[in-house]
Amino acid sequence: MKTKQTVLTTSLLALVDLPRHRFAGLDGGLCAAGAKSLGAVAADTEEGNAAPVDVLGICLVSSGGAIAAGAEVESDATGRAVVHAEGVSNGTALDAATAAGDIIRIVRGI
Repeated sequence: MKTKQTVLTTSLLALVDLPRHRFAGLDGGLCAAGAKSLGAVAADTEEGNAAPVDVLGICLVSSGGAIAAGAEVESDATGRAVVHAEGVSNGTALDAATAAGDIIRIVRGI
């Protein structure tokens, strides 16, 4: 079991249903591919409700594919972590992911 150690959690009005362990966009939706995220959604949140978002620290995210420990990650189009390519880095993987849907820990700074 993986655990998180957040330094800062805030709330965000969910403009859509936000699944737990996905990157939240700054606008209250899922983070777009390659975009800067506010952080990782900490609990499943229905549209129109306040979503808890882990902004800073060690956060849990769902992977969009294989990721090596130590790799920088960015968001894919569904708010999952993928290996950083051309977008904005949203953290560094502490764990390896072998397939889409694996939950990994990432370190997020500001």
